[in-house]
Amino acid sequence: MASFEDALLENRVPPLLGDVRLRYDGGRLVGESLPPPWEQRMLPGLCVGVGVGCAVGAVVMVGFESGTLPAAALGLGVLAASLVGLALRLESRMARRRFVLHFRSETLRLEQLAWTPGATRARLIPFDAVRAVHLVERPGPRYALVVEYAQEKEETQRAVLVEAVRAAEGETLHRVWRMLSNAFGLRGAGLAGG
Repeated sequence: MASFEDALLENRVPPLLGDVRLRYDGGRLVGESLPPPWEQRMLPGLCVGVGVGCAVGAVVMVGFESGTLPAAALGLGVLAASLVGLALRLESRMARRRFVLHFRSETLRLEQLAWTPGATRARLIPFDAVRAVHLVERPGPRYALVVEYAQEKEETQRAVLVEAVRAAEGETLHRVWRMLSNAFGLRGAGLAGG
């Protein structure tokens, strides 16, 4: 009887689905979200740069204006703090995701990648804890693959594996959904190749 790994080797994994690049790497299926376009990546840095400029301007203005709390300097300080806050918010929205299915250990590793060292969050989930893999329709129309899991004494949680799947990728989306459902041992998915 062939293992799931052997079946996966025989059925080629699509290299790209939605916003995720997929690859099979010796006993593991790895999915990693693509980086955002360069325009989006530059926006947080631009906000921080303008915010620093505003903060420097506020410090310089304190020396030139009379009074206990110069209004223009206070305004620039508030603007600087707001821009840095906006940059952090934009950066958090651009966080990349990665998932890794380890077939030998039968675990799913979910990672939320971050640009700061040590800020990457990871969660290891046994295949037995996965309750469902959902195809979710998003506005646009776009689709997503969402895994639902619950470990002992925890509430059911969801994690996005693949986002921004176009309607034209429907056949590939269903094939990957069946493959993931079969890997987790879920009923009702049919055969991964069928």
